[in-house]
Amino acid sequence: MKKRSQIRTGALLSYFAIAFNMIAGVIYTPWMISQIGQANFGLYTLATSLITMFVVDFGMSAAVSRFVSKYRAENDQEKVNNFLGIVYKLYTLIAAIILIALIVIGIFIDQIYANLTASEIETFKVLYVIVGFYSVVSFPFINLNGIMNAYEKFIEHKFADLFHKVFIIVAMVIALIQGRGVYALVTVNAISGLLTIAIKLLVIRIKTPVRVNFKFWDKGMLKEIFSFSFWTTIASLAQRLIFNISPSIIAMVSVTGAVGVAVFGLATTIEGYVFTFSTAINGMFMPRISRIVHAGKKEEELLPLMIRVGRIQCVILGILIAGFVALGQEFITDVWGKPDFAQSYVCAILLILPSFFYLPMQIANTTITVENKVKLRAGVYIIMGVVNVVLSFILSKFFGAFGASLSIFIAYMVRTILMVTIYHKVLKLDIRKFFKETYLKLVPQLVLAMIIGGLFSRINPITNPYFKFMLDGAVLVGSYFVIMWIKGFNAYEKALFKSFVGKNKK
Repeated sequence: MKKRSQIRTGALLSYFAIAFNMIAGVIYTPWMISQIGQANFGLYTLATSLITMFVVDFGMSAAVSRFVSKYRAENDQEKVNNFLGIVYKLYTLIAAIILIALIVIGIFIDQIYANLTASEIETFKVLYVIVGFYSVVSFPFINLNGIMNAYEKFIEHKFADLFHKVFIIVAMVIALIQGRGVYALVTVNAISGLLTIAIKLLVIRIKTPVRVNFKFWDKGMLKEIFSFSFWTTIASLAQRLIFNISPSIIAMVSVTGAVGVAVFGLATTIEGYVFTFSTAINGMFMPRISRIVHAGKKEEELLPLMIRVGRIQCVILGILIAGFVALGQEFITDVWGKPDFAQSYVCAILLILPSFFYLPMQIANTTITVENKVKLRAGVYIIMGVVNVVLSFILSKFFGAFGASLSIFIAYMVRTILMVTIYHKVLKLDIRKFFKETYLKLVPQLVLAMIIGGLFSRINPITNPYFKFMLDGAVLVGSYFVIMWIKGFNAYEKALFKSFVGKNKK
């Protein structure tokens, strides 16, 4: 019961944190862009994407989650401590390599981004240094989330993430009111990140038996880590050929320059909200999947778990996607007051739509990690990354941000088709049953709610954009919930909802 309570409360905290971030974003993001300017927002997006492209942990984060969960399932705490001792040494070495790579790239900034103006280059260099410094310093602590999830400290983990989001919003508002500008944007993010790291370190020290053995060294364990992390690294590098490289491609080949990057950046911000909301509970299931696999109960327990979690994720993704398709353009141009970002609406739809067909299957994706079949996933991600880069150079040249978004849409759909094949052929999961129990039973309700929301928005007589959007959203969400309750939710999901409501009333 305690583990279920951790998952339930952790999920609620996670959704609350994401909802706070999304609601705050409705008010904060357009105001922030107006304070720093569209071009500076584009430079900020460009700097963070470039740094992220080089901050590769070589599969160590996935290795921590996988091996710590595995050793916990085996009740071997000594192995956990020894394993983490090796991991921290490797993280420190990788951080040094990343620092060298960022310094080399920094030397050639002027040549790489020749389409940027002299003033934009000057601003970009400062942003690059701040973001790069924070990334290198914080890099060895990437594994903290994996440790907390493996020990099922979901409440503490999600509370720390909530603190991170609240601190950034509050501190940024204060900084921008004082006229600090775009540099404050990256500085506040760095300070918030470091404080969050300190909180997580304290939680691990107090609430887990982890006592890292920094003196331990074993070639056999090191070989085991590398055999797993090599292919995870390949997948991670390939993933960086999606969002992280696209802003740079737009800046290099498109005449839209920083403005095109800003349009794409806003679309990726919206996609990030959807992705984060729909994956809020994913990391919580690796310990359970590890126990299922270790106990040899894969056949009777894994698919039912995948269907239960997948349906919940479909419902969450469904309301987000239906809401954005029906009301997204109104949201960007009228509520945010950014008609010059109108193209971000179409770009965002292209970015978020593939998630609906991929993210609900994350239980299967986690099983790939648990069973150490990451080589297959790496192959799929390589194909996905190559498809995106090739198409992005071609399409971005002619269509700017729209071309980059279209290339990502195609690459993501290729990934989904290939991964579904692996789930069916390699993991031996009944994917047909999964699709029947999730998409076939939920999509009609989703489409109906989207149509109702879109039609009501067209006839809504309210002229104030904020009140109009709120009423449009309320009608769409209300319609979606009623339709789902009547035709979509099964008995388990209705009972789950009632338990949440009953608990909150108490």
